[in-house]
Amino acid sequence: MNRSITGSAPDPWRSPVTVAQIPDTGLHRELEASEAERRAMADLAGLRDILSAHADFDVEPKSGGRVQVTGRVRARVGQTCVVTLDPIESEIDEEVDLTFAPEAEARRLEDLIEEGQDDEVAPEVADPPEAIVKGIIDLGRIATDALFLAIDPYPRKQGAIFAADITAPDPQDHPFAALKALQDNQRGKKKGK
Repeated sequence: MNRSITGSAPDPWRSPVTVAQIPDTGLHRELEASEAERRAMADLAGLRDILSAHADFDVEPKSGGRVQVTGRVRARVGQTCVVTLDPIESEIDEEVDLTFAPEAEARRLEDLIEEGQDDEVAPEVADPPEAIVKGIIDLGRIATDALFLAIDPYPRKQGAIFAADITAPDPQDHPFAALKALQDNQRGKKKGK
């Protein structure tokens, strides 16, 4: 999840954690998005609405200044069926497992991957850690990104099937039908003589 879905837009759901204040035993955070946060996220994601958004995270410090964030993001989103155009609701239950590292280390590992695109990349470097920016990890941003990535871009109402209208071609309707009719007409005239 290196690239954020929200891009440069302001983060609607924020819950910053200062890395220096994370206890050695780690911490657990439960987040519930407010109505205003859900409305802002729905606007950003192009959804009808987000009825609920909840996240549970465990934040654990690791060696070398790294931090492991694991947990789940659950949400109920309002969308529009791509087949019937009826309003529908979808459940999201997304698992999160991310490693964060000091910004310089994260950038160095990302550069290693870019340099090694043609070579085989070592498995531990294949997915670089996220950067800890200004000593802060924003759990709300992580939850928002996980939620956005889990949204079905083509939601369908249960049982809705897209079926194009297929009509059997008329055997008399083809590019040379007019010529055939003319030819048949001329044959009829010849027989009538």
